[in-house]
Amino acid sequence: MKLDFMKLCAGTALATASFIYGGDIARAADIDTVYSTFETYNGDDLEMIVTGNSTRFALWSPEAEAAKVYIYPSGLNSAPEDTLDMQRTANGVWRAEVGKALYGKFYTFSIKHKGKWLKETPGIWAKAVGVNGERAAIIDFSKTNPEGWATDKGPAIANINDAVIYEMHHRDFSMHPSSGIVNKGKFLALTEQEARSSLGDKTGIDHLKELGVTHVHILPSYDYNSVDETQLPQNGYNWGYDPLNYNAPEGSYSTNPMDPAARVREMKEMVKSLHDAGIGVVMDVVYNHTAQNDDSNFSLTAPGYFYRHRADGSYSDASGCGNETASERQQMRDFIVNSVKYWAKEYHIDGFRFDLMAIHDTETMNQVASELKKINPDIFVYGEGWTAGDSPLPVELRALKDNVSAMPQVAVFSDDIRDAVKGHYSDAKDRGFATGKPGLEETVKIGIVGATAHPQVDYSKGNNSKKPYALAPTQVINYVSCHDDLMLTDKLAKSLPGESVADRQRAHKLAETIVFTSQGTPFMFAGEEIYRDKKGVHNSYKSPDSINAIDWTLKHQNSELFNYYKELVKLRKSHPAFRMTTAEDVAKYLVFDNVNEPNLISYSLKNHANGDPWKEIKLVFNGSNDAKTVKIPGGEWLVIARDGNLVAEGMGKIKGGKITVEPRSALILAKEK
Repeated sequence: MKLDFMKLCAGTALATASFIYGGDIARAADIDTVYSTFETYNGDDLEMIVTGNSTRFALWSPEAEAAKVYIYPSGLNSAPEDTLDMQRTANGVWRAEVGKALYGKFYTFSIKHKGKWLKETPGIWAKAVGVNGERAAIIDFSKTNPEGWATDKGPAIANINDAVIYEMHHRDFSMHPSSGIVNKGKFLALTEQEARSSLGDKTGIDHLKELGVTHVHILPSYDYNSVDETQLPQNGYNWGYDPLNYNAPEGSYSTNPMDPAARVREMKEMVKSLHDAGIGVVMDVVYNHTAQNDDSNFSLTAPGYFYRHRADGSYSDASGCGNETASERQQMRDFIVNSVKYWAKEYHIDGFRFDLMAIHDTETMNQVASELKKINPDIFVYGEGWTAGDSPLPVELRALKDNVSAMPQVAVFSDDIRDAVKGHYSDAKDRGFATGKPGLEETVKIGIVGATAHPQVDYSKGNNSKKPYALAPTQVINYVSCHDDLMLTDKLAKSLPGESVADRQRAHKLAETIVFTSQGTPFMFAGEEIYRDKKGVHNSYKSPDSINAIDWTLKHQNSELFNYYKELVKLRKSHPAFRMTTAEDVAKYLVFDNVNEPNLISYSLKNHANGDPWKEIKLVFNGSNDAKTVKIPGGEWLVIARDGNLVAEGMGKIKGGKITVEPRSALILAKEK
């Protein structure tokens, strides 16, 4: 059975468990010295390949004293039908070969380390696995490709900020009875056309097309640890941030976890379906820690090597989940780089989101981005520019938000705009700019300029950042809601407890208008466009479907909010002024007005910014509880947004002068000539 690894994130004893090193606990400095001397191997034949009538096994395990391969007829509950002794070769690699193609068989490795045979492992490179990922599977990948796969590709985008990213979880999106989707909670849910809610509204992939997003960011889809795939009727739920087999799809999202090829084929079918709809697929990856410590596939392959350690030899834990991987070590770096390349090539993945990216080093992230761009120039990479705890990795080497300038092809999430607009994530009742809290105007401006240097932004007044950290707005992901912490609907309920749903939705619209019109890349959480909530649960990683599943009747109930989102997406996609790609252009074309009032921000995008067809776009954000009067330059203006309404193509014209901006609303005007 798979373990509920997320319990470790609450701080169990395993978080301080020592690693296997001959039964002795060595000092971290000594460990690092030893690891730096290890031979490494970056060949493309790890850990199993079938060539013609031959099946070859190759395991990197430089400290192993002996190694074996066990061949099984099934993925579970069967004795091995053959055992192969592996031979040590160059670069710390052990090899064995069988003179036939072993399609349909399963295998594991075991190494002898410091005189002891360790537990069997499918290895770290298993690309297909049996149920619960206990054994690697040998399948013919050419037979898993959907029709038309050879010409399949995602949407072409010039820059990451041309994307509109929609974060979702497989089960959340389709499990609710109202979804109208047959393959609930499965990869195939996103292949179903014409799915309708119980009230007749579009759901599934048709909903995504209607909304207009360009990419879906799907929570971890690789094989993770916490859901028992033999007990799917129990409907176990987890986000999947407990990695087991990094290079094989999760079995609980397939229609048959017992069939290793099914999960591969069905994930590809999902990707192709989204691509056919003009939607790219972003894969959420978690290379920063593993679900287990001593018993992880990494530890059972090369004990200790793939992890960082404290001075006493125990596992370092910047992930908050019991361990952290050592991306700076060559074999681990090669693993991360080659793993994302594999997903990009075999599954046509269009982007990668790195969980707790700052646990990794900047050089690794640069290599990730560079190698992916060689495969597909439209692929993009972004991640969380922070850790969950301290790390032995020097701060200056970490892929932190503050170090993103050292990673020109990588983007980071903006905690500036997140916390300033809606209130701090750690305090449910804390209000933000959009909910009437004064003093956050300058931090919101940091978000608006995409964390770049701007002559009118005083970073000394920023809450989270005291200096510009992005080389360009393309390095920033703007958001106010994601799977973590309270989603926007619940945050508004907690911070505005005495107000009506209508009043909360005014703040909701304002918050997202700021996100979608700011420089950088907009990111939204699935269901927020129909006012989905998670019953106030702050951390729903293993909450049941009753908490996490999207109730699609809300789309009918909140159709006006959905239409607002739809128009907001259309506005952004139609106007390059919101998608500038250099800090110089942002400083040149984005001009703030001197309003000097709390909860009020006014600025213009001038002179056909970034080649925009509109000569000037005026944006005014009023987050206060009171109406505000602003002075708009003379001439005729097209009204895009006013008093909680938005139409991307305009909804009438007004003359400049003194104009009232209603509470918690955005005013967007355009001068066409």
